Amino acid sequence: QVQLVESGGGLVQTGGSLRLSCAASGAPESIGGMTWFRQVPGYEREHVAAISRAGDMTFYSDSVKGRFTISRDNAKNTMYLQMNSLKPEDTAVYYCNVEIIGATGSIGSAWGTGIQVTVSS
Repeated sequence: QVQLVESGGGLVQTGGSLRLSCAASGAPESIGGMTWFRQVPGYEREHVAAISRAGDMTFYSDSVKGRFTISRDNAKNTMYLQMNSLKPEDTAVYYCNVEIIGATGSIGSAWGTGIQVTVSS
């Protein structure tokens, strides 16, 4: 069973930077694509960025494109989100999600517990 732990969140001023990490343990060889989501209380969880299993394909929401960079280190079973030029509207709880790969393909996903990112104006 895959467990995910996010780290690197906190409070930063507008224009600042943070780097989030998502470390996977349990069964890392079964991890496929990895994704960052974020959620503001009262709103739906928003897709932020995603990266393929090999790390050769990435996707960004329009709201973060050009400011955030997603990456992964499969040797360390860790995904990262480098967030630059942060804005108050980036304030949210950030969650990592990973695809679980079984013998016949994707069999589900796992979620981290979330980490708070707050950008002050």
